[in-house]
Amino acid sequence: MKAVLFDGSKDDDTTIGTIRQAIVEQLGRAGWDEEAIDVRNKRIAGCTGCFGCWVKTPGICVIDDDGREIAKKAAQADLLVCLTPITFRGYSSELKRALDRSIPVLLPYFTRVNGEIHHSMRYRRRQRLAVIGVQASPDRESAQIFKTLVDRNAINFHSLAHGSSIIIRGSGPREIGELTNSLLKSIGVTT
Repeated sequence: MKAVLFDGSKDDDTTIGTIRQAIVEQLGRAGWDEEAIDVRNKRIAGCTGCFGCWVKTPGICVIDDDGREIAKKAAQADLLVCLTPITFRGYSSELKRALDRSIPVLLPYFTRVNGEIHHSMRYRRRQRLAVIGVQASPDRESAQIFKTLVDRNAINFHSLAHGSSIIIRGSGPREIGELTNSLLKSIGVTT
């Protein structure tokens, strides 16, 4: 089983570094093959909304940069893990740009999902999704908005299972280990 981890942190984010290490260790113990990608170090232009990935070069973004690799990795993963500082109650700009450029995994055609209209998947493989956000201090409203964002993205990408967790910046390794383990168990990745 292949896990791809998109690290959407800024440089020297020790809390996300500790989370990343915990996730990699837990996945390794569970027999997952994991690959971590620092999206901040990738050359990823913003999605222009041209829909070229649907009509001109189906399944491949027309922008020739590292965004193509990001979409390919997401499409080939059995588990997608996203780590991000919570910025304006959402993803970091780095992670948001990477996820936006993953739109080629969808088709321009629509289907119903729980009574809503969403794009159909291009490929049969469906991923599990785990998203961990880091915020400076507890903020219930921000946490709920972040969770809703993850829930909506999971629907858009037809995830098999998904979950999100919020970790407060400066949390210790033990607490981080417990929270990440709980998240991975909740989506059926570890036991």
